[in-house]
Amino acid sequence: MGFIFAPSHCSFGYNRPLSIPLHCVNCPKCEGSRLRPRLTRQGVEVDECPLCKGIWLDEGEIYFFSRRPGELAEVLKEAQAQARPGTRRSPKTGNPMQELLLFGGKLAIDHCPATGGLWFDEGEVNKLLQTEPRLLSICPEPPPVSPPAGDPKPFKIEEIHLKKTSAHPSPRSGRALTRLPNLALRSTVTLVSLYGLLTLVLLVVVEYGYLGRGIALAIGFGFAGLQFLLSPYLLDWGLKWFYSLTWVDPILLPPHLKDFIDRVTRQEHMKFPRVGIIDDGAPNAFTYGHVPNNARVVLTRGILELLDPDEVEAVVGHELGHAHHWDILLMTMANLVPLFLYYAYAILRDSARGRSNREGGGAGLAAVGAYLLYIISEYLVLWFSRTREYYADRYSGKVTGRPNSLASALVKIAYGLAGRKINKEESRTGRKTTLEAVGAMGIFDPGVARAFAMSSVSHTSGGGSSSAQLDAQVVKESMRWDLWNPWARYHELQSTHPLVAKRLHYLFEQAMSLGQEPLVCFDLKQPESYWDEFAVDLAVMAAPWVLLTGGLALWALTGKVWVGGFAVFLAGAGSVYKMRFSYPTLFFPKMKIASLFKKVKVSSVRPVPCAVEGIVIGRGVPGLVWSEDFVIQDESGILFLDYRQPLQVWEFFFGLLRGKDFSGKPVRVRGWYRRAPIPYLEVDRLEVEGKTYTCYVSTLKAAFAWLVTLGGLGITMYFFWVV
Repeated sequence: MGFIFAPSHCSFGYNRPLSIPLHCVNCPKCEGSRLRPRLTRQGVEVDECPLCKGIWLDEGEIYFFSRRPGELAEVLKEAQAQARPGTRRSPKTGNPMQELLLFGGKLAIDHCPATGGLWFDEGEVNKLLQTEPRLLSICPEPPPVSPPAGDPKPFKIEEIHLKKTSAHPSPRSGRALTRLPNLALRSTVTLVSLYGLLTLVLLVVVEYGYLGRGIALAIGFGFAGLQFLLSPYLLDWGLKWFYSLTWVDPILLPPHLKDFIDRVTRQEHMKFPRVGIIDDGAPNAFTYGHVPNNARVVLTRGILELLDPDEVEAVVGHELGHAHHWDILLMTMANLVPLFLYYAYAILRDSARGRSNREGGGAGLAAVGAYLLYIISEYLVLWFSRTREYYADRYSGKVTGRPNSLASALVKIAYGLAGRKINKEESRTGRKTTLEAVGAMGIFDPGVARAFAMSSVSHTSGGGSSSAQLDAQVVKESMRWDLWNPWARYHELQSTHPLVAKRLHYLFEQAMSLGQEPLVCFDLKQPESYWDEFAVDLAVMAAPWVLLTGGLALWALTGKVWVGGFAVFLAGAGSVYKMRFSYPTLFFPKMKIASLFKKVKVSSVRPVPCAVEGIVIGRGVPGLVWSEDFVIQDESGILFLDYRQPLQVWEFFFGLLRGKDFSGKPVRVRGWYRRAPIPYLEVDRLEVEGKTYTCYVSTLKAAFAWLVTLGGLGITMYFFWVV
């Protein structure tokens, strides 16, 4: 059932998250030996026993290494149909596993029917490679049927080494903190620079006579004033009608949260902010307003359900930090500059078209300059925003006295490490929510963090306690992509928020300065460079345009029409290759969300085809009644589903008319797992209650690519041989 707002004598409760541990515990063969993570050369993490060297693969991970996953799936399916009881226990559940006989009994492996995981004793992977080398390739190179002397193990894994520096510095009170840039100085320099750029462009506009000085100033200050005065009230109205936001009286808040907000606002001489709740399971929080004394703090239901009370306070403390630092006003002022610059660019561009060649040329050059300054100002604003996020994080750590609480909240929200067991009754009846997530000055960037990827909770033993704590090893795994993959830096440049891993580093440092043990220390050493995959991805992205540009340049030099047709053919061929690279469609193996998250070599261009099953817990944009995207949860984690159609109006009506029917329902989704930088699944097909919904974006892209290719080939052949 949804979140119910009761009369004043009621208050909100917490639904504590529960989950089975994602990380393996004990080796099925060696009693008392814990499995440890290792990386393969494909950038996929597996679990290995340090004693017997056996390998555990989670459900679907075997297909990461397969050249022919479809054929391998058939082999495993046949073996599972004839499985016999085994004596070894699953590292995940502790229950007895099944024994699978492959290739007519040539190979025996262990299979966990509950989780779908596979156990290989030392040498069994190599035996599989030697028996059917065409099905499996753990190494990048094709493994030989008979391993050469000196290389008896074709299955090779990379050690995950610890850094030589002190990985676990002892916490001590008074430990020096890394100084953040002076906030007042950086704010002043940024705003002066931005408005200096704006003044320069306005002077050019006035100089060319397109606007009078008075009009230019009136437009600038008038628009800024109007935007500042009206935007909070427009947001109030929009959130109420389109996101079903409900404002909550302070006495209805959980007592600990009300007391925390009251203490901080009294300490900072601020008024108690208005607090709103969006009834959506996707976790997010944000703040807006004019000044600190009329700030609004908005939380989604997912924040209250998925986070512990200490973590909720830390998230609210982060939002209060934005208000205390006047971020609402300063970011509003900063964001206006790109708008003005683009407006000036549009004026200069349109004026250049209606003037003589000489006058138009000068105006056109000025328009290009204005547009370049607009791009520069956009990146300045993003950089400015990222700086303020660090300060809001540090403020939260200061007022709560628990930097680790915000760190664990960030991990759960941005990385999706907030799992719980899916209640069967909830799955059967469905939890009806009409809204999902919002985007504003939030705890993380919803425009970039388009998914909440993976979950892992390790339970305390004994006592039957329901309390849970994050698995430190899984947190490290969550940080690897941010810190190792070059795509992470690319996406950060275009984000309002820093990479989560960087924010966690400063929070861990703050915890140690307060004499507290940090949540986790990232002590993993990068095993290899990922710049080669990054270069390949960039080449694939740019291939159609590079080939088209090169072909058109050759056409301009030769003047022959068939060369122009050949340029079109090259662009089409590049598009076909890009489609095959970015949309592999031969096989979609069933996988757990946790297994997907272990993949390091993945990007928005280089996906992993897969199928996942789970419960829809919210929409992609929390609370938005026409949001066509969803958030899905299985027993291992939560993941954003990106539902795309060729026409946006198609997506709009799907979200408006069908979206509410998915909430709380079990679904099966197949598609392409990507990261940009937070994980998400681009939907190819979605099945719910016997109905199938298909996305046609990949089909349309493929058809267009082949049409351009064949069209270019036809033009080339016609003008080369016929004309």
